[in-house]
Amino acid sequence: METEKNMEDILRLKNYADQSSVPIMMDEGMDFILDYIKSKDVKFILEIGTAIGYSSIRFAQIDPNIRVYTIEYDIIRYHEAVKNISRFNLGEQITVFLGDALKFNFTEKFDLIFIDGAKSQYINFFEKYKENLAPDGVFISDNLSFHGMVEDINITKNYSTIKLIRKIRRYIDFLKANKEFDTTFYSIGDGVAISKRAEIK
Repeated sequence: METEKNMEDILRLKNYADQSSVPIMMDEGMDFILDYIKSKDVKFILEIGTAIGYSSIRFAQIDPNIRVYTIEYDIIRYHEAVKNISRFNLGEQITVFLGDALKFNFTEKFDLIFIDGAKSQYINFFEKYKENLAPDGVFISDNLSFHGMVEDINITKNYSTIKLIRKIRRYIDFLKANKEFDTTFYSIGDGVAISKRAEIK
């Protein structure tokens, strides 16, 4: 249950992200994932892309039995995340790893793998961690709309942004063509997809 102080602390975290230009999940997308975690009784989460710890904090606050592994590449954001997680007294629930998510090897099986890291690596993240997904687990991918630019690339003239958008489009095509997983796309927040193993017919 959210207390008034907790809501103030979350707002402070969101304001910091906004002022520091740190991308965090949009409210609508976050609410969607929080509802999913509650409805499916998710208990073990792997997050690729910690940033300042906002998402992992929100996930862990749902239930004291939830455990989150989260990976961050940027050392400044890593330290900020560790500090924020400590401030919320969630150090027992959330473990933050510093480094390249493609170089970690976990033996654990996760109920939910949340892909929210480097957009250019989404396909590689998916392929690497699919064996770490519990039998009924899901991948949730964020930022598949990328502020509407995936649907309309003409919104931007920035070359590096256009390259990134093309890579997100390739990831979307990869999900659509993937025979191992069934993916549902949602026009929520900045574009969210839920991928679960296809039923064997």
